[in-house]
Amino acid sequence: MSTLQPIADRRIPLARAYLPRRPTWIAAAFCLLSFAAFLTAQRAADVSMIDLMVYRTEGWTARTGGDLYAMRATHAELPMTYPPFAALLFIPLTLVGVPEMRMLATAVNLALLVVLIHLSLRLVGRPLRVPRPAAALALAAVAVWCEPVWTTLRYGQINLLLAALVLWDLSRRCDHRWAGVGIGIAAGIKLTPALFAVFLALCGLVRAWQRLRTTGRLDGAWNHWLRRAAVATGAFTGTVLLAALVLPHDSRRFWTGTIFAAERAGRVEDTANQSLRGVLARLLHTADPGSGWLLLAVAVAAAGLATAVAAALAGPRRLPSAPAWATVACASTALLVSPVSWSHHWVWCVPTVLLLGAEALRRGSALWWSATGLAALLFCSYALWWVPHGPSGRFELRQSGVEMALSAVYPAAGTAVLLLTAVLSVRALRRPAPRPSAAPRQSARVVAAAGTAGEEHRSVRPPRTSRSV
Repeated sequence: MSTLQPIADRRIPLARAYLPRRPTWIAAAFCLLSFAAFLTAQRAADVSMIDLMVYRTEGWTARTGGDLYAMRATHAELPMTYPPFAALLFIPLTLVGVPEMRMLATAVNLALLVVLIHLSLRLVGRPLRVPRPAAALALAAVAVWCEPVWTTLRYGQINLLLAALVLWDLSRRCDHRWAGVGIGIAAGIKLTPALFAVFLALCGLVRAWQRLRTTGRLDGAWNHWLRRAAVATGAFTGTVLLAALVLPHDSRRFWTGTIFAAERAGRVEDTANQSLRGVLARLLHTADPGSGWLLLAVAVAAAGLATAVAAALAGPRRLPSAPAWATVACASTALLVSPVSWSHHWVWCVPTVLLLGAEALRRGSALWWSATGLAALLFCSYALWWVPHGPSGRFELRQSGVEMALSAVYPAAGTAVLLLTAVLSVRALRRPAPRPSAAPRQSARVVAAAGTAGEEHRSVRPPRTSRSV
């Protein structure tokens, strides 16, 4: 018997017609082979997993009652930069040996990559008629080789965990009781994801204002956006209170002083710093870009949040994959305005490239396919490491124009994502929302996907796209 599906309809694209009957098993085998090659390459590169060793030291310090923000770990004497709640989560790392810890951390990160892609596909909307597990496994086999993911596993970082927590929230149906918890916990581990809670709150306030203008009444102004923002805030507050209860001295020290010491994270001008502050430092050939960076960060934060809110409120009826566009816009904004965004923080390139690919499939446009390929090539090129760099910073402060451009590829990509999302959102908002069709009433889980388009469309299933934000 043939292992290929018969072509029942000549109009079916060949890529779909010849799909294997067991795509998940084939994708799993491909993924395992790719992961095995990846682990072999990392072993040959003798990766240090230095950040994982720092996490272990932080967990040990919290476990033994030491001073978290006075400790230094590894030969590089790296300090603790996360909120004290993160140290509580790192305590289990001290319960196993270093070899076992490294193996487990690598396995968990590889699993999280598959989860991240699965959640991204759920947010974007499955672009191909193949099982989502098969698509997630096949895409993970390729995504593991991009620079942000490679560097995340090389250092033993937690970026994939944070992104998965956020996407778990934003891909849930809008009335899910736990929606918001993931963002709050992620912000408790590392502050940057808190921008997603701000994004949700802004969406809720705009929706409440629109309802007030329409009805002239405040009742009903409470909406699922505000609820998610409140749940995220509550979860974040819970992490702060738990850490304050267990680590009172460290909590007081972090929230009253250490939180403002951005220099603890490392050299601003370092090539690996792919934030606006890092770009500005290299552009001005100075280790301290001054207040100019802060003004630029505020402007970009305002523009980025406005873009994300516009995309979300346009809804999937006017902007296909609107929740996904809003999510990647908010993530790009957070990465751009953060004082330090190391290259491995840009694992958000994975859902971004998947979104561009889904849009290319939907439109069938050569231009969109080119954009998808360019984005994938950029994050797989390791271009930022082509320039001279070193621990002293003297190379970064003497970069030429071409070198500065190469060491700013991720901020350039993030800016392009914001501009593209802004253009699509403005066009979508100028179009009137389509009226409900005569389609049969769907289940609450399916209808919730149209939450971003407004409560007035809850009885109709939207086109195949994302679930919700």
